[in-house]
Amino acid sequence: QLQASGGGLVQAGGSLRLSCAASESIFRTAIMGWYRQAPGNHRELVAVIDNIGKTNYAHSVKGRFTISRDNAKITVLLQMNDLKPEDTAVYYCNAFGGILSRQVWGQGTLVTVSS
Repeated sequence: QLQASGGGLVQAGGSLRLSCAASESIFRTAIMGWYRQAPGNHRELVAVIDNIGKTNYAHSVKGRFTISRDNAKITVLLQMNDLKPEDTAVYYCNAFGGILSRQVWGQGTLVTVSS
């Protein structure tokens, strides 16, 4: 139901954009977001966006990352700028609420930031 893409290797200070494609019914109704999990750490919230575009960010990424909706492509985007080595993690797309009876996860995509 969720298909994530866009991870890769980038140097510190660089940028990457992650994409999460969803079914239209999920995209139109659910709160969607990105979480990440670094080795040895718990999965943590990165950013969320509701179905009317209201956003919320983790303090550690505020001002560097931007979550948005592409209504034409039924995709949620995470633009990541000024990446830091501590942003290295597997990033997961998530959706909950709306028509969903339980939250759903996309497959993870690895982001590696070298110093």
